[in-house]
Amino acid sequence: MLFFHPSQILFLSSLLTGTLITFSASSWFTAWLGLELNLLSFIPLISSKYNQYSSESSLKYFLIQALGSSIILASAPCLLFFNWTPHTLICSALLLKMGAAPVHFWFPSVMEGINWYQCIILMTIQKIGPMLLLTYSLTQPTALILFVSSILCSLIGGVGGLNQTLLRKIMAYSSINHMAWMIAALLLNESLWMLYFLVYALVSSSVVLIMHSQQIFHFNNLSSYNFNSPTLKLTCFLSLLSMGGLPPLLGFLPKWLVIQELATSNFFLWLSFLLFSALITLFYYLRVALTSMTLSSPKLKSSLPMTSKTTLTAIMFLNLFPILTPLSLTSLF
Repeated sequence: MLFFHPSQILFLSSLLTGTLITFSASSWFTAWLGLELNLLSFIPLISSKYNQYSSESSLKYFLIQALGSSIILASAPCLLFFNWTPHTLICSALLLKMGAAPVHFWFPSVMEGINWYQCIILMTIQKIGPMLLLTYSLTQPTALILFVSSILCSLIGGVGGLNQTLLRKIMAYSSINHMAWMIAALLLNESLWMLYFLVYALVSSSVVLIMHSQQIFHFNNLSSYNFNSPTLKLTCFLSLLSMGGLPPLLGFLPKWLVIQELATSNFFLWLSFLLFSALITLFYYLRVALTSMTLSSPKLKSSLPMTSKTTLTAIMFLNLFPILTPLSLTSLF
């Protein structure tokens, strides 16, 4: 059972309000106000005077987001005085705000210093506003920037996670890799991006829930914490492989749709980069998943509470949804 402090509920509500203002705004100024409200609400959620790492992460996050906001504001005089559209500057600022390559360097270090629940907010809710604003700034130059950013996200997200032993950094590089697919979906079809983002949020939340319940932060923790339950082992295994996009689990479905759209549009070079990086991402998730399945020691006992069987069963069925859907349809008809 989760219990939040009233101040956390207040800041979480204003964070969601800032996101709603951003993607329902009718002008760039209102969208910028929504981004600022989102930023000022997230800083108190991740900062803590008892944890120097979270304070460092909140400072890094504030400086980067303030830089992105200042670039958006600086793009306004370009239209007034130089008479050229500032979409390139706005696109670059939005890529910086959501941690996409090549301006991704702050994202893994911020993820490293915050807890798991704050990680899921940073990986999901904090990307909604900037990604939707990218659709408003689409021109031929910005489409080229997004194409290059998608390829760089795929390569950096794949290769960057190979030598990591901290699970939050692995999740950060995986999020950068998923951003490559989301940018591709955003350029192809906005509804496809919404489906991809929804599935990504569900699958990553299932992984975070398991990691938080056992307080696992390091690769070595997988062999020493409370993985004695076979249901917990299997659920963690399926969630990690679904996060990596292994068919026929739920995480593969939106990738399949993006692959189909890219192949139909003849973007085979772009598709080859995305598929190559997805295999690398699947490799390091498979390494974590096999560790959680095979190296768990029954001799070591933990006082951490077990995740409820209902939650584990729901997560398992969520990741097995593509397999179970044809079976349920067959039974209906």
